Amino acid sequence: GLGRTIKPSHELKLRCTEFDENGSVVLVNGEFRKSELIQKYSLLPRDLRKIDSSVLPHIFVRQTAILINLLHLRCLIKHNRVLVFDAYGSTDSVAQSSFMYDLEGKLRQRQGIAATGNLPYEFRALEAILLSVTQGLETEFEGVREPVVRVLRELEEDIDRHRLRHLLIFSKKLGTFEQKARLVRDAIEDLLEADDDLAAMYLTEKAQGTEREDENHEEVELLLESYHKVADEIVQVSSNLVSAIRNTEEIVRAILDANRNSLMLLDLKFSIGTLGISAGMFIAALYGMNLENFIEETAFGFAGVSIASTILAVVACIYGLRKLRKVQRLSMWGGGG
Repeated sequence: GLGRTIKPSHELKLRCTEFDENGSVVLVNGEFRKSELIQKYSLLPRDLRKIDSSVLPHIFVRQTAILINLLHLRCLIKHNRVLVFDAYGSTDSVAQSSFMYDLEGKLRQRQGIAATGNLPYEFRALEAILLSVTQGLETEFEGVREPVVRVLRELEEDIDRHRLRHLLIFSKKLGTFEQKARLVRDAIEDLLEADDDLAAMYLTEKAQGTEREDENHEEVELLLESYHKVADEIVQVSSNLVSAIRNTEEIVRAILDANRNSLMLLDLKFSIGTLGISAGMFIAALYGMNLENFIEETAFGFAGVSIASTILAVVACIYGLRKLRKVQRLSMWGGGG
């Protein structure tokens, strides 16, 4: 039928760099069809879909391969091969280039060297990946932490609108970073909790025909736990800094509320003073009607009216201020004192 004759002009491809068992680069920016990778490395289509497009950190363990998607790195590890996929649109090209050199050095270390701890090929590749990821997190955190600490220190001396705007911007960046670091930590933690996946990560032994028990995975568990600890420390420090920002925001909000209340209180005091003066002027207004009241004939008329007006104004002010003070003295239960 027509549906069978219509085929895509080209199949989706993934670009990658390949390292051999000696740590040498045998292919740079090579392109593979997804179907080729699926067939060659016994993968599932969803595995490559997550590697190609997913932004969530994942570590997948398959029968003959380990798939890793952590931050700027997307890798496929075999017992004698490592494929590093290009991260399209990534801004971490410098970090990825640095990782290439580190990975090459790790893979060239032979199993007998004490510095490697007798780690097999796949674990040396895994360690290089985790090291690059945690170092990337530490570098990014330092870039976010310094301006945040500086703004928090400046806000202790003076609450400024521009500083508050900068704090808001840095707070969003720090929140994004904390979420990223937390996802990396959780990806490692999820793998640590899966005994069958940990045992299945011994690809070299499986290639030699040896299968491990699910509980026998001490080497890779220690390796993952060390980097899980580093990632967890980064999460905790960034979380503490986020808490410091929130506490500062609450303090600033309380100070601004107190200042606003002080301004409202001052406005009320002026209003009460105006009310008192208006009450005193009321008497003067009555005598401004030029009606006969016989007080003007007395020697003490002017002084008496002036004193009465002043007393009325003072009484009105005192009464208003007492009422205001009573409203200010709120008890814990919300009633006036």
